[in-house]
Amino acid sequence: MKFLLPAGLALLLLSCSQGADSPRGFSLPEGNQAKGELVFRKYQCLACHSLKGFEDDSTEKQLPTPVRLGGNVSQIKTYAELVTSVINPSHKIAQNYMPSAVSDDQGHSKMRNYNDLMTVSELVDLVAFLQPQYQLVPYRRTDYPTFLP
Repeated sequence: MKFLLPAGLALLLLSCSQGADSPRGFSLPEGNQAKGELVFRKYQCLACHSLKGFEDDSTEKQLPTPVRLGGNVSQIKTYAELVTSVINPSHKIAQNYMPSAVSDDQGHSKMRNYNDLMTVSELVDLVAFLQPQYQLVPYRRTDYPTFLP
């Protein structure tokens, strides 16, 4: 019984990735971090985002409270999550985003759609630049005292 649950779960996960919409086999080339910083600045990402160590006073701010990128996170930001965030920003909007970052109609992201502007090379370079900006901070468990009856 102890082995049936993990085996069943593994089988379930494998079966989910076999359909036509599966990400199986999808891979983008490696990006260039230095070029990614140039892409970040070219598309004026600081107009709506903040990133520690990167300031640009020449960019007009579009949001009263910028959406923070990078920093300490409790879960790693995967390559796929970052790519998805750029090409489909409404896919997953974090709960703690300010209402000013989300449009009023059906909770979609206010982020401009760059799919017809940004090249695939620019996308992979941008992700190569952004991913190291996130630092994984392990979850700290709360130790409770043990009370014996």
